[in-house]
Amino acid sequence: MIVGVTGGIGSGKSTVCRIFQSFGIPVFDADQRAKALYIESENVKSQVIELLGERAYKSDKPDKEYIANQVFGDKSKLEKLNQIIHPAVKSDFEDWYHSQNTTYVIKEAAIMIESGSYKQCDKLILVTAPKELRIKRVVERDNTCADEVEKRMSNQMTDDEKRTYCDFEILNDGNSSLIEQVRDIHRQLLSFGQKPKK
Repeated sequence: MIVGVTGGIGSGKSTVCRIFQSFGIPVFDADQRAKALYIESENVKSQVIELLGERAYKSDKPDKEYIANQVFGDKSKLEKLNQIIHPAVKSDFEDWYHSQNTTYVIKEAAIMIESGSYKQCDKLILVTAPKELRIKRVVERDNTCADEVEKRMSNQMTDDEKRTYCDFEILNDGNSSLIEQVRDIHRQLLSFGQKPKK
C-alpha cells in the first residue's frame, strides 16, 4: 500500500514521518527528492535551462533564488516547471517503491493533492496545525518573516479543502500526542494489509 502524508507548510509532516520511520516504515520525501533531481537528473537540468535560461544553474547547482523569481507570479512558467519536476519525481518514486518490502510505504509531499500525485496513493493522511503555530514554526525554521509565510500558504489548498481527500488526520498542535496518533493509524494500516485497490 502507498500511504500519502500531506499538509500545509509548517504543519509538521516531516516530524510525523520520522515517527512512522521509527515504526519501521520507509518514507519517500517527494519535496527533498525533487530538490535532488534538479542536480542528479540531466534530463531535468536540460529542461529547466530550456525553460528558464542558463542562469537557472550556477556551477551545476540550481540557483533557487533566480528560479523562484522567474516562476513566482508567473503561473504559466510555474506550471511548466511543475510539468518537468512532477513526472521526474513520480518515476523516481516508482523505482524506490518497487525496491521496498513492507506492508505499506509513506510518500510525503506538500502539494500532493494540488499536483494530482495523491491519485497514486491508497490512503491519505492530512497533518494539520493551527495557522499561528504553523507561521511561527516556518519563521523560525526558514529565518523568514510572517508575511512571506502567509504568501506561501495562499498558494496552497486550505486544510478544509484537503480534508475531503483524506482518510486520516493528525493534529500537530503541540498538545495532542503525535506518537499516539501515529501508532493508532499505523495499526489500522497494518490491518488493511495487502487488500486490492478500490
